[in-house]
Amino acid sequence: MEVERVQYTSPPSVTVPIIDLSDLDDDLVAHALGKASEEWGAFQVVNHGIPAELMRRLHEVGRQFFELPAAEKEAVAVLPGSKSLEGYGAKNPNLPKSWNDHLFHKIWPESCIDYSFWPKNPTDYREVTEEYARHVMKLTEKIMGYLSKGLGLGREVLKETLGGGEYMLRINYYPPSDSVIGAPAHTDFDALALLVSNGVPGLQVFKDSHWLDVEDINSAVVVILGDQIMRLSNGRYKSVLHRSTMDKEKTRMTWPVLIDPMPGMVVGPLPELIGDENPPKFESLTLEDYIYRRTNMLLGGG
Repeated sequence: MEVERVQYTSPPSVTVPIIDLSDLDDDLVAHALGKASEEWGAFQVVNHGIPAELMRRLHEVGRQFFELPAAEKEAVAVLPGSKSLEGYGAKNPNLPKSWNDHLFHKIWPESCIDYSFWPKNPTDYREVTEEYARHVMKLTEKIMGYLSKGLGLGREVLKETLGGGEYMLRINYYPPSDSVIGAPAHTDFDALALLVSNGVPGLQVFKDSHWLDVEDINSAVVVILGDQIMRLSNGRYKSVLHRSTMDKEKTRMTWPVLIDPMPGMVVGPLPELIGDENPPKFESLTLEDYIYRRTNMLLGGG
């Protein structure tokens, strides 16, 4: 698929930085990503190499799945009692003020994929999603290379520290509503997320004591830094607090790809970034231990 190059400029209002990855000045791009990561913990990338037609097809198969009868969606439902989050999940009645209609499954590496959670209807869902996974993995590795360079490190450092990364796709479906929020304020446990939407705005990030709307730009990819990148950078890069609102008239859909360290990988401040004058701010932990501790804290257990 041919990738069309588009010119973008940031609007005059305060907004998440927009970074053009087609810029030939490698150092300039690395500086821009690093600055956005330090000040915002989020940014948008354009001219990123993912074909617009592929993104359109991704939107189409996602929409078709959520328009299926409930019984067909339940064919790939989250298994009752399972610790795994993979599968289709409907709105949680215990969370009446937020919406949680979603599909969640791993897309990379191949050894981690369980295709029983991938919809068979629409019939081209797997083909489209696998092609998108290849493109988004390539983009993620490019972004992690720039983030490493922004820290003064070699391009491969963040990727290698995450063990290459485990990629998970979550499709969120937010029908029109003026009474509930899509997703409450949170930071991501993951390393980072790459998000695209169906063009209906709703993502907000928290900066300088204000909630700010993230401008919806056609074919752009929003990059949200999570807790693991913050910990690896010893706090130099932010893990951004964000939330999702719902539109009163239109259905909003988003496709975040979440990148985690591979299971068992220990993540903590990188040795190159700590010393006597900059001691470690975080304990080195596996993602599993980190999530266990954070969850207990959120539940009031410590």
